[in-house]
Amino acid sequence: MQSKARYTAEQELARLKAGNRRFLRGRARFPTVQKEVLVELAKEQRPYATVIGCSDSRVPPELLFDAHFGELFIVRVAGNVISPEVMGSLQYAAVHLHTPLFVVLGHARCGAVQAALARKSGAMRERRHIDMLLSRILPALDDLDGKLSDEARLDAAVEANVRWSMRQLRETPEGRTRMAEGILKLVGAVYDIQTGNVRFL
Repeated sequence: MQSKARYTAEQELARLKAGNRRFLRGRARFPTVQKEVLVELAKEQRPYATVIGCSDSRVPPELLFDAHFGELFIVRVAGNVISPEVMGSLQYAAVHLHTPLFVVLGHARCGAVQAALARKSGAMRERRHIDMLLSRILPALDDLDGKLSDEARLDAAVEANVRWSMRQLRETPEGRTRMAEGILKLVGAVYDIQTGNVRFL
């Protein structure tokens, strides 16, 4: 598919922030959609941003950013971890959909990050596949301040996990090349499940 004229990554980031402001004010336009829009979307998709988010049912990116059908390419997995399958989906978004903006979206009180903290301390063991997922979060937790309260430690771990996912994306050959060319912008964010606010890092 040919890349078509689109806004810059900075403009697309402003668009996401504006959507979250509408969501917070209770003025969201989602999910109204006209049949003609669906017909056009059936022909092709041209999302303006790719969001790597957590599977948590309280964190639906389309609603948080007040985005319409076809506007966001979303990859969701518990703990917003980066795996080969997630990387393949992101590569597809970059190569075939040409989204200029990639957002790693973590959220407050993330259960996957909390479980990874418990595993790191030796307080809990999980079943094999959950344990494999948690092992992808553990490297993010290496430099946490041991003097933090449990709540502050979880908050710090959520942010550290977002930054760890971003680091893994930045360090791929494709990520380095596209960012050096100024084609791709990668940002991290944390969603507050109590207030609805998305804080960009």
